[in-house]
Amino acid sequence: MKMGNISRGRFDVSKVEYVLSDVVPAEGHRLTKGDVLLNTRNTLDLVGKVAIWRDELPLAFFNSNLMRLEFDANHVASTEYANFALNASTSIALLRSLATGTTSVAAIYTRDLLALPFVLPPQSEQRAIAEALSDVEGLLGALDVLVAKKRAIKQATMQQLLTGKTRLPGFSGDWEARALGELVTFLSGGTPSRGAASYWSGEIPWISASSLRTFYVWRSDTNLTKEGVAAGSRMAPVGATLLLVRGSALHNEILAGLVTKPVCFNQDVKALVPNSLLVPQFLTFYLHGKADELLRLVSSAGNTAGVLDTKILKAFEILLPKKPEQEAISAALIDIDAEITALERRREKTHAIKQGMMQQLLTGRIRLVQPVTATTETATP
Repeated sequence: MKMGNISRGRFDVSKVEYVLSDVVPAEGHRLTKGDVLLNTRNTLDLVGKVAIWRDELPLAFFNSNLMRLEFDANHVASTEYANFALNASTSIALLRSLATGTTSVAAIYTRDLLALPFVLPPQSEQRAIAEALSDVEGLLGALDVLVAKKRAIKQATMQQLLTGKTRLPGFSGDWEARALGELVTFLSGGTPSRGAASYWSGEIPWISASSLRTFYVWRSDTNLTKEGVAAGSRMAPVGATLLLVRGSALHNEILAGLVTKPVCFNQDVKALVPNSLLVPQFLTFYLHGKADELLRLVSSAGNTAGVLDTKILKAFEILLPKKPEQEAISAALIDIDAEITALERRREKTHAIKQGMMQQLLTGRIRLVQPVTATTETATP
């Protein structure tokens, strides 16, 4: 496990590195269920992350950027409680204050960590707090599983419906193979001068790779004025699909979104404006469903950027049903998206509840057992 695997309160094992079987890491770095680890070196914003190991993998070790914290059992009832306590907002702020170094390379040293205070209620209350927060965390985990399953269902449904392998009731007949260039008009965007203040901070969303992260595109953290659009960008009409055609993200994923409100966009993005043969939502879903094929068309430019060449995109083959079937397929996939969105919102609300519980329970504002005067102890790694 490395610093990239440690999140606030938990480990992320979606991307891990392995060692050869004949390489034996130090036994002292072997992870055991219940171990609490702290990230001692990272960027200034991320250093000090704390997580508990819950046997996410059958065998794992941690590297030198992580430190195992061991607690005095006479004072700390469980590592579960310690993990929650060290991930409270007050503890996160205190840990960050201990970091020394630059914005890009910061460290927390043991001598400073040993003096870290946090409120420590009686052990019975620690256990009650840990149990209550663990229950909410369990619900969050269950919701994560549901979201992942629903996304897998959506992906499988796209593979079936967007290829004609499975037909919705009431539809038959062959699909027509057409080149993408026959079905859409390609528009190029741009970036106006950064030095002209009058071009920026307007009301028109300006889409780049960083804001092309949702299926529906209608807002951005960066906006242009009308003057800025005229000087160096371009508007994308409602119903167009914005597609990232240049950027490092193209080495791993296809970013495409349906414009639902007029936006402008930069030079790394193309707007694909469908003609009368295409249902707009169908095109966006189709590009998502064909992501693997599109990724194989990506070439490299410079050290990091991937490129989807416009000529290649125009020749990309689309299997096209009649518009009523396009609309029905789009409606089916939109329904699945709505279910995913509902689950994600439920998870967000549950996460907010957990954060509120942590704020109340880990500060003593709300007590779960008979109140006893809390003490301030020192965590001893």
